[in-house]
Amino acid sequence: MPGPIQSIERAAAIMGVVADAPFGIGVGELAGALDLAKPTAHGLLRTLQGVGYIDQDPHSGKYRIGAAALGLTARPFDANVLRSYAMNWGDTLAARSGESVRIGVLRGDRVAIVHHVFRPDGSTQSLRLGVELPLHATALGKVLLAYTPGLTERATAALPAYTTRTHTAPRPLQAEIARVRAQGFAEDTGEFHAERAALAAPIRDAGGRVIGAIGIVAAIDRLDNHTTHAKLVALVRDTAAAISRDLTTERPR
Repeated sequence: MPGPIQSIERAAAIMGVVADAPFGIGVGELAGALDLAKPTAHGLLRTLQGVGYIDQDPHSGKYRIGAAALGLTARPFDANVLRSYAMNWGDTLAARSGESVRIGVLRGDRVAIVHHVFRPDGSTQSLRLGVELPLHATALGKVLLAYTPGLTERATAALPAYTTRTHTAPRPLQAEIARVRAQGFAEDTGEFHAERAALAAPIRDAGGRVIGAIGIVAAIDRLDNHTTHAKLVALVRDTAAAISRDLTTERPR
């Protein structure tokens, strides 16, 4: 069997020491407590801070347990923060794909649209911001089903049909979700709207957790074309990856 991973052991030890210091602890004090080199302790603290498990007091510089560690299952990513990172990328995706772009986050057992960019063709369109859509019949929703632990099991009872193509039985939906995980993107072809198709890919935070999805909505015949389909899949996946990188390395715009 493989042995323990030292960096994880050290991170766990740091969490334990910080948790026992309700008024905070400095990097030097923590390094001494764990017999670590100060640069090593500082690097681990900054990494834990980056994923929300450790917070640093801006005045004293001391470290405390972060919100993510206090509520791992109940702490959703702020949709407004996600939107601030993703807005420019959404505009670019719409321009390059020629299609409408939507960004969605999980809200209960549905996907909520937190950003919507119109198709750049000047046609009459309706703003979908704030609309909640079903998970099982939309590309955005399938991404969240695929990457949110336990969600698929909750979402497979009494699934409503929106078109004749909607997956309403647990087994076909579970097979679809497995395909999403394997290929790294989701699609629906006339499953929510009979004349529309969609593609979506996951957006991840600094720790790798999927916090939302970005995708395009197009006429079905656009995605029936193999060459166009492959191009649009690449655009959507590349955009999702770019937003995920920004969430790790940049501040909100």
